[in-house]
Amino acid sequence: MLAIAIAIALALAGTAAAQEAPAIDPQGSEATRTLDRISVTGSRIKRTDIETALPVTIIRREEINAQGITSAEQLMQFLNVASNGPDSLAANSGIAPPGTRGNNGVSGANLRGQGADATLVLLNGRRVATHGLAGMVADLNSIPFMAIDRVEVLRDGASAVYGTDAIGGVVNFITRNDYQGLSATLGADATHDGGGEIYQGSLLGGAGDLDTDRWNAWAALSWKRNRILRGVDRDFANSFQPERGLSPDTRGTPFATVFNVNHARIGGAPGLIGRGLVDPADGTTMVAINILDLPGGQGCEAGGDLMGPYDDRIWSSASSRYACAWDYGRARVIQQPVDTVQAIGRATFKLGEDHQLYVEAMGSEVESRREFEAQQISSAAYPAGTAAQFDLSTWYPLNDLTRTTYDTVYDALAGYFGEDGLTYGAPIPYRWRCIACGPRELETTTRSFRLLLGLEGTIGRWDYNTGISRAASRARTVLGNGYYFTPELKALLGSGQLNPFLLPGQAQSAEAMAGLQAASARGIELYHGVTTTTILDASFSGGLGFSLPGGEVQAAAGTDLRREEYEFGGPAEWADGNAYVFGPPGDAANYMPRQTRNVKAVFAEVYLPVLDSLEFTLAGRYDRYDGFGSTTNPKYSFKYQPVEWLAIRGAYSTGFKVPDFAKLFRGITQTLYTGLDLADPATCPGGVYNPNVAGCNVQIRPDIITGGNPNLQPEEAEQKSLGIVLAPNERFNVSIDWWEIERLNTIRSGFSLEDMREDYDLYERNFIRDDSGTIVAIDQRFINTGGTLSRGVELDANLYGELAGGQWRVNLNGSYLDLFKIKNFTDLPFGDNLVGRYERYFNLPIEWKHTLSFGWQKGDWAHTLTQVYRDGYQDYLPPGLRNGTYEPPQFQADVDEYVTYNYSVSWTGVNNLKATFGIRNLLNEDPPFTLRYLDDGDGAGWEARVADPRGRSFNVLLEYTFW
Repeated sequence: MLAIAIAIALALAGTAAAQEAPAIDPQGSEATRTLDRISVTGSRIKRTDIETALPVTIIRREEINAQGITSAEQLMQFLNVASNGPDSLAANSGIAPPGTRGNNGVSGANLRGQGADATLVLLNGRRVATHGLAGMVADLNSIPFMAIDRVEVLRDGASAVYGTDAIGGVVNFITRNDYQGLSATLGADATHDGGGEIYQGSLLGGAGDLDTDRWNAWAALSWKRNRILRGVDRDFANSFQPERGLSPDTRGTPFATVFNVNHARIGGAPGLIGRGLVDPADGTTMVAINILDLPGGQGCEAGGDLMGPYDDRIWSSASSRYACAWDYGRARVIQQPVDTVQAIGRATFKLGEDHQLYVEAMGSEVESRREFEAQQISSAAYPAGTAAQFDLSTWYPLNDLTRTTYDTVYDALAGYFGEDGLTYGAPIPYRWRCIACGPRELETTTRSFRLLLGLEGTIGRWDYNTGISRAASRARTVLGNGYYFTPELKALLGSGQLNPFLLPGQAQSAEAMAGLQAASARGIELYHGVTTTTILDASFSGGLGFSLPGGEVQAAAGTDLRREEYEFGGPAEWADGNAYVFGPPGDAANYMPRQTRNVKAVFAEVYLPVLDSLEFTLAGRYDRYDGFGSTTNPKYSFKYQPVEWLAIRGAYSTGFKVPDFAKLFRGITQTLYTGLDLADPATCPGGVYNPNVAGCNVQIRPDIITGGNPNLQPEEAEQKSLGIVLAPNERFNVSIDWWEIERLNTIRSGFSLEDMREDYDLYERNFIRDDSGTIVAIDQRFINTGGTLSRGVELDANLYGELAGGQWRVNLNGSYLDLFKIKNFTDLPFGDNLVGRYERYFNLPIEWKHTLSFGWQKGDWAHTLTQVYRDGYQDYLPPGLRNGTYEPPQFQADVDEYVTYNYSVSWTGVNNLKATFGIRNLLNEDPPFTLRYLDDGDGAGWEARVADPRGRSFNVLLEYTFW
């Protein structure tokens, strides 16, 4: 694959926005040798040779605009070094369970598959506050993107320089240092198929000349709107493709599905279905029955546009062969609507010739509305799901209001199954999609700011930079439409006023709709959170006054004093969960008052030019955290350049990531295990209670402990890289970098009780016993254990030339993932290589990604054509396909590659005006088909971690400079 991609790069047309800083100026000029001394992300030492031993990708504003990229999120999706994780507004559009509340309107940066919480985001070289709800991820939507001059992406670990969170790498958004004049930008990005439009505008103004006026001040204000995109707006978001193996796994339908909840299961309480209904065709006991799907019925499609048969073969569930399904993936919003206002300003004052005082302020407000499909109500197990918690008061009753509908359901069941298994007059348990309730909405407002006061300059041979900053992110989520207070909703259900058995064209009664309106919980706060970071930092760099054969030895040193704060809370009523409001992802168990910790760090870096052709850089950092002690992390890197056209570089470092406040301090809960199936796994292999088996005949009901763990320690990492940079002439250069990251002592949770009891030897310490040896509790909190191992190769190649009086450039930027393994426990070996396989929750480890581009510029015109390639992978398999009981006629085991083309043209033929027009996804390529159908993601039939659901879009960007 790598060889093929290189060959294509030399023969095809395309253009990449991400460009490797070349080892040797490809134009053959001396520009890179006469630059002012600058710092490049990943090093504190200023130098004129910007090509260091570390792989740094630099993306400039001109390249960003040429690709029609309007946000930091889109930039991350474009970069090949960025992973295919659930970090975009499309990929995290699913219903967030407690503990993952923080992705309301959040976009994250995720490099090399290490996670958005292990990728450090900087603004002008300094940290920003993490998101107020997430508490661990920097939100890219808060970055003032329209004011960015360039983005530097360090593709290497950097804990030795920056401290925690820099395991995957560093993304540094860099604004202008000074600006004079006034300019405005307007942009629009409209989709060919409608929906998901993006509009933006900005103003940038500045005055003062540092050299003559001894001051400069500038400010930028920008606004952006992402409009909503729904699954029904895209044909590929179609879950009813059973011939290929895709069918919705839900039986909550707008025309309700009846459930077989027999007397024995509910402790003898009466219900419509007493001893269970048996299919006369083959004797199978039915679990879910929709009367529309019974033989001779109207068919599931009669229930509405998004209804269809439940495919029991795909889901290996013969007991639901007469159920219906509903395409909630198609009903889902697949691009969240977000409104963003951002402002940033900087004032710089020259104090003498060698010193500058600067003040920088940044603020943003992000309003997002996550919208999900309408509530699914399971009256059969309302509001929870265990046998001990069935609530018959919500089952559909027989009374004067309901008699006609009740008789219709009863007669249909009796007509096929017979009356023997039915009890006329008993309430009906069902599962229902309450379309009348409306789609569910979570409205989140996030306000972020950072204020920085700094002083930089030169004292003798040394440069210094010191500053004090305070950054904060405040986020609050309230309920929108579609959520209802539980007691009132239960009353509507139990009285029969809300009718779950209505066909299209049949409306709920006025009384039912008035009851829903009165029960609405719109405007109720769900939760709020605040993160705050205060930093005092200082760094010094310069020559040490002595030289090696390759030049003067240089060094940098500094300190970083940081105070981090986090709080998370909400109304106390959420402790009642579903008993308060039905269905929202509440998180009362994780409320915490303001938590703080202090961080003290010192770091040093030494640059050793041993020979003209050989240099070493040594760096180290010592961090001390309140609560769990200290960590020391070194970094060693080198660059060997035996001839001017060849450089070899490499690095080794260790890294760390401290546990976030939520994992440490979220509320600890002890909940009695309500099941009746658990035995001591020390005496009963598998831990399943069986009164007839010795060792398994004693039933236990321990407490289940969940929540934070204040004893967590930092995660650890080892990073290695080795690369080569070739520039045999001024028209061609290429860099290839191999890397490996091993993470240990990782913080994990969510171990299922089934896994814990089946692999008791591994989880033995989580089973807590009293003095008599009886298991009294099972600890399912976060722990340090296990790890990941990943390895890959990154490529960047450039070819330059002349054509028709203009200059052209071909670029290939690619990322090859060779290895991705995990292990759940430290003492276990790593498991199978997961590259090229479907992964449900986190990063989708596809093997090869590239952007291949051709750019041509002549006079006032500049053209760019880009191919964006994402490799295919082994698909997800639902149970029926996984266990081999069924293979659909058009089944395909692998997901196809995803290939799109972008084109843009820029024109500067009018003074002070630059116009850029572009087409993204030129051929309007649909996302490749996948069997993915999951609650936690974007729906079904496509994969948002790989593909853009907007399809072909047309963008225009106008930049006008007034003076």
